[in-house]
This record gives sequence, C-alpha cells and structure tokens, in this order.
Amino acid sequence: MSPDRLLTTEEVARRLGVKKETVYAYVSRGLLASRRNGDGKESLFAESDVVTFAAGRRRPGPAPDAPAIHTGITLITGDALYYRGHDVRVLARTESYESVATLLWTGEPRHVPLVPDDELRALARAVTAPLPPAARPTDRLRIIVAAAAAADRLRFDTTPAAVVATARTMLDTMVAALPVQARETGPPVGFPVADALWPRLTAAPPTPVAIDTLNTALVLLADHDIAASTLAARVAASARAHPYAVVGAGLAALDGPLHGAASGLAYELLSDAVRSGDPVGTVSDRLRAGGGVPGFGHPLYPAGDPRAATLLELLWASPEPAAGPAARTRDLVAGVADAVTRRSGTAPNVDFALAAFTLLSGMAADAGEAIFAVARTAGWIAHALEEYGDRPSRFRPSGRYAGRLPKDVPARGRAGSVRA
Repeated sequence: MSPDRLLTTEEVARRLGVKKETVYAYVSRGLLASRRNGDGKESLFAESDVVTFAAGRRRPGPAPDAPAIHTGITLITGDALYYRGHDVRVLARTESYESVATLLWTGEPRHVPLVPDDELRALARAVTAPLPPAARPTDRLRIIVAAAAAADRLRFDTTPAAVVATARTMLDTMVAALPVQARETGPPVGFPVADALWPRLTAAPPTPVAIDTLNTALVLLADHDIAASTLAARVAASARAHPYAVVGAGLAALDGPLHGAASGLAYELLSDAVRSGDPVGTVSDRLRAGGGVPGFGHPLYPAGDPRAATLLELLWASPEPAAGPAARTRDLVAGVADAVTRRSGTAPNVDFALAAFTLLSGMAADAGEAIFAVARTAGWIAHALEEYGDRPSRFRPSGRYAGRLPKDVPARGRAGSVRA
C-alpha cells in the first residue's frame, strides 16, 4: 500500500463501517486528519492514517490484565445519557446541580446544600491570592483542592458518609474561593452552586434565566461515564487516595484541549464569527486551514450530542436578549451551528453549546473549562465511591518493553516487568 494514497469520505466510511456523518465527527474531534481536494468540495484522507485509526478502534475487550470497570452511575445509549437510570435531559430541566450530585453519590435525587467551612474558604483564598491575573480558574481550582486537603486531617476517611461530607465542603470551597468578577449576590451560607459560580465567571448581572441555564450546564456535565479524567480519578481511588487527591487527579487529566478545555477552541471560533459578522466565512476559513471545525460531532453520539441539544434549546429559546447587539451575537452564534449542520449533517456537541453559553453570558474563553471542572467534580466523587468499594490497586497494566535490551537480558525478557 502506498502511504500517499488518498481516500474519499465515502471510502473511509465504508472501510470503518460507519456513516459519513460519523467520519466528519471523527475529524471535528481531532481523531482523524483530513485535507481538501483541488476543488475544495470533498475531504480526502491518507490511507495510512485511516489504517492506523481503524486499528486503534478495534477493541474486542479489555487487555488480560486491565480490569473491567463495572459502574452503575452513567449509561450512554448512543442518543441519550442517563444518570442512575434518570434521563439527563429531564434532570437538567427539573433538578438543581446539588440534587443531581446527591443522585450520583447516593442514588436518590435530593437537593442538599453544600457545607461551607469558613476556615477552608479563607485558606483557599489566601493560597491563590498571589497567582497572576492571567491564571485560569482551573489553575486556581487545583491549588484550592490541594490546600483544602492539607488542612483536612481526616481526609483519608473513605467511608461513604465521610466521602459525601467531604465532597460537599470541597465543592463549596472550590467555588467560594474563586475571585468574584462582580458584586456577589445571594445568601453566604447554603448557596446554590449556580448562584455562587455566576459572579465568579462574569460581571454580567445574574438573571433567573441565566442562573437556570448555568445550572442546566452543570447538570449536563456532571458525569459522562469513563472519560479520561474519570479514569484518572478512579485509578487514584483504586490506590486509596483520599477524595481531594481523586479530584486533583481528575483536574489534572481535564487540563487539555481534547477534554475539559475543548470548549475554549469552540469559543475562539464563535468569537471570530461575531467579530467578522460572517459565520459561513469563519467556518470556511477553518476548513481552508486544513483543520476540523471545533465543537461539532461526538463519537459516542452519531445522531447528535443530547447535552448540546438541551443546552442550545434553552439558549435559542431564551427571551434574553430580545434585541440589540446581544441578540445579534446570538444570531451569529446560531449561524455557525447552522452553517456546519446544514452542509455536513454534523450536529454541535456540548463543547460548542458550552462555548455559546459562556460567550453570550459575557464570560472569558476559559470559563467553560471552569464550569466543566466544577460540574464533573460530582461525577469524580461518585466514581471514587464505587472504586473505594472494589478491591484496591486493581489498575496495574503491564508495559511491553520496546527499548534497547541490556546485554544480560534475553529477548524473551522484553514482555516481562516487575509490578510495584
């Protein structure tokens, strides 16, 4: 096979056994590289890239020494998402984030306020105060969690009740210690997470519609099965790391453009469209540059990401704003979604929806990552609770050594390794 042979989208779809729309989704997620042909109307793919990608997709089952992860938390069916049997689209419209966190942790949706600790709040604010203004909210969150852990002498208690109590205080501290962008509103004790987080992400005045939309985003992002950050959190819990360390592991894996920070790339796309006033031209420029359009397609949802559909439905139907520059901005953002979906059939994903929400709310490009991190903390704790109940240290795959052998080690020693 020649590595320079190019395949059309239809040929790639046939070879992978998927629809053309799914191939476009792979491209938009950065999983498969494409290029345009001479007339700019067709995507072409290097056959060698397709072969490599196809090999990576063949997963008949876990490796012999990789434990299966049996979870009762989240189910993804291909067109819907469920938390412990509850449709997330319904939860997002009817429950508070705190209620959904309780559902993930205990199995029953019930609004239980977070538990503030004034000393932890003060400590977290003090340790993050010296950070430069350019520090992202997620930079602060990592430090806040580490500082809270150092102050909690009982942090190694991993009994279910203790973990849930720790999580409620940790989440309160994470949100309360972020710097306020505007005058803080709402009661200082037992505040709803969405109400407290809003003034820490934008100076725009909070309205009931805005707070409800932020709560919806938090619910939609609270968990998503064994995503990269959740796997990191479960590995930490398997080693019996305390809940703060579990969340710290999740925050570390979240910090990348292919996971928690993906909404930032979509935010840049939407910002360009708003500045130029030309959504189609903005999408065209991205395609001409040879990369995919961020914020579209999802490999787990061939027909469209239900989280994005739920959040965007709220944004498009919102009575705010009714007219003026803000309404024009919303129309331009919607124009980007329409331009891509009409042409390729690829629907926006939750990264696009989160970017649209943060842009329309006057938030910075990194606000979506902060919302993602706070929201997903509930899921990480839920998976830690499952892992604490399983046998410890069960995640220990073996590496296949492919480097230079010492002279006194026979070739068959390559596959061997010492576990620790």
